[in-house]
Amino acid sequence: MYINKAPKTLPRSLETAFLLDKGNRAKVTLHQLCAIAHNDIVATGRYNAQFYFCKQVSGAMNHSNSLQLSHVAAGSAAVIVGYSSAVVIVIEAARQAGASEPQLISWLLVLGLAMGLSTLFFSWRFKMPVITAWSTPGAVFLISTAGDFSLAEITGAFLFAGILSLVAARSRLLMRGIERIPPALSAAMLAGILLPYCLGVFTSAQNYPVLSIFFILIYLLGSRWFPRYLMLVLLVVAALAAVMLSETETTALHFSLPSLEWVMPAFNSAALISIGVPLFLITTLSQNLPGISIQHSHGYKPDNRYILTGIALVQLFSAPFGGFMINLAAITAAICMAENVDENPAKRYLAGIVAGVGYCLAGLFAVTITLIFTQMPPVVTSLLAGIALLSTLQSSLLRSLEDAPFRQGALLTFLCSASGLSLMGISAPVWGLLAGMVTVWLHPRLHPQWKQPVEP
Repeated sequence: MYINKAPKTLPRSLETAFLLDKGNRAKVTLHQLCAIAHNDIVATGRYNAQFYFCKQVSGAMNHSNSLQLSHVAAGSAAVIVGYSSAVVIVIEAARQAGASEPQLISWLLVLGLAMGLSTLFFSWRFKMPVITAWSTPGAVFLISTAGDFSLAEITGAFLFAGILSLVAARSRLLMRGIERIPPALSAAMLAGILLPYCLGVFTSAQNYPVLSIFFILIYLLGSRWFPRYLMLVLLVVAALAAVMLSETETTALHFSLPSLEWVMPAFNSAALISIGVPLFLITTLSQNLPGISIQHSHGYKPDNRYILTGIALVQLFSAPFGGFMINLAAITAAICMAENVDENPAKRYLAGIVAGVGYCLAGLFAVTITLIFTQMPPVVTSLLAGIALLSTLQSSLLRSLEDAPFRQGALLTFLCSASGLSLMGISAPVWGLLAGMVTVWLHPRLHPQWKQPVEP
């Protein structure tokens, strides 16, 4: 059982020890606790029994929060997948916005620190893996629109988008509406988001059959014989594959401390409407909403108003230095929430801690990291991401189809989320979730609680 309260038969002072360490939720049986107290009371008296009992409980709690290799592997994989899959897009977005080379480095530095510190704080605060990320759809959007405005006007649009995010985060109506989303639909949307990444494992076999088969064999053998260290092995293999596939001469790596470059924002109504509003909508609907759904599909339900408020404040502080948009992560969060990270869901937050540290280091090593990831072959990134997410895809599909009344809505959500559909600047997962919600609403056999209006 998980410790939430001291047994009534134990001295009251022991209850205080439980309350102080309540957040750690050590996994100790009631029988073990009573045995510890009873043996010491018989042998040495009540006072020593209390002291020894508290010491044993504290030791159990410290052990329950010990960092394991599986946590390090998952957190490191989240950082590598997150950076390698989108850092080139962010660099191109910065260049399209008119950023100079020092300003480009500033973008990567502030984004790394913003993601790292927020991931560290929220994961530790809620004792669950809360991963933040830059808005990849937002960066893609900037590439196509940033050229029409100056960097100062674009920075003003970043601040405006942050203000809109803060207002939305404080809306109880919005948060309650999100929490009412059925878990089956959340899991189906996650499965649809993950499917294209997992299919990349097999599409890569068209040009790299041996490498793809090798990754698949490692996954199959690792899942059976060393599941906790599977991600670590995959990271090593990915690094070796990247070195072997580098056909051109690589640029010599070097380290130099990056610096932040302040850009004085300018507020242009056209830029606010053309960049600020769409950037807010894209990030909220295409990033934060899937991020919350992924949390719920794994059984995590933190105070997302608190989290989104904190993310919006981070966005406001980082915007003048190039922090274009920060949001809840989806894909990288799923890596840290997978069952192979830790059998105990209450301990998976340690993978989030590792990811936070990794993001901070990536920000401090912005110059070097940029060189590394721009030289990594795309096939390696695709295989690493796809293999890392296979177990999460499997569990998401199972959860989405568990309850018969939700299966039709979950199927529509899954297919639409995986389709790549984009209408009116809104991505496929949002449309898929909307289709699933409409299907659930029309289903005659569902409990009335799913059809009640959300109260403010």
